[in-house]
Amino acid sequence: MTNEIFHGTTILAVKHKDSLVVAGDGQVTLGNIVTKHKAKKVRRIYNGKIITGFAGATADALTLSEKLEEKLERYNGSLTRACVELAREWRTDKYLRRLEAMMIAADKDIMYLLSGNGDVIEPDGGVISIGSGSTAAQAAAVALIENTDLDPRTIVEKAMKIAADLCIYTNHHITVEEFNNKNNPPVKKENESI
Repeated sequence: MTNEIFHGTTILAVKHKDSLVVAGDGQVTLGNIVTKHKAKKVRRIYNGKIITGFAGATADALTLSEKLEEKLERYNGSLTRACVELAREWRTDKYLRRLEAMMIAADKDIMYLLSGNGDVIEPDGGVISIGSGSTAAQAAAVALIENTDLDPRTIVEKAMKIAADLCIYTNHHITVEEFNNKNNPPVKKENESI
């Protein structure tokens, strides 16, 4: 093996009805070899008030998560300001510019996709995804939102299952984090298999 990098894959975020749900699969690959099946790529930071999910090089994504938390501390938990400042630093800093990862960051009201190109994107339709299985996950989530009355958590779980069935870099070990605005306390569940 040459200088291959560990990669985490599919992350899906859905804001629908009174919930914001973020899910990620557990597969980590090194080239074309699965090296881990139950990685946790979705986690809470900033005292549980922010959910992040990452795809790409694992060490790079963890560095970005730490940087985002520093920005949240600096800007008193303002997710928008923290994401913009992180994207600005990511784009201009010589070291950060080489990071190979993308991130979704969300609080109970808003979600963003962050990239090394300086992008801070808020989705129009309440659905956003990153990683190798992102197209399948996002398409499935949009179809389920538009054609069913399922709750947001179920939509995300079913969409991630569809992505895992189609994408060889996505598996069925799903971690889900949720903000449910109806009963305010955060809901957490990790499914070993969906």
